[in-house]
Amino acid sequence: QVQLVESGGGLVQAGGSLRLSCAASGRTASTSTYAKGWFRQAPGKEREFVAAISWTGITTIYEESVKGRFTISRDNAENMVYLQMNSLKPEDTAVYYCAASQLATIATSRRPQDYKYWGQGTQVTVSS
Repeated sequence: QVQLVESGGGLVQAGGSLRLSCAASGRTASTSTYAKGWFRQAPGKEREFVAAISWTGITTIYEESVKGRFTISRDNAENMVYLQMNSLKPEDTAVYYCAASQLATIATSRRPQDYKYWGQGTQVTVSS
């Protein structure tokens, strides 16, 4: 089993920045060479894709509304994945989840069903 724990959420004013971290523990070797991603869920809405990164870190993909503002990165040696969020907007308010895949057939994915392990989430609130 792999456990994912997110941190770094909080309350920030519009235009501000936050850096989310996701620490993996347990059988991390089972996910270190696979894609990792960030998703978010706002109240009353479905969980949506935010960003994903291949295990090498070479390939990254983003949801259209966060392109140019968010940056995903990972440190495989430390079993960490990060989401740097700049120029935050009130519509970015959500619970943010870290996810780890175990599929060897994909480099990255926008689909929640391609991720096997999930963290419990960290709240990000952006005030206007």
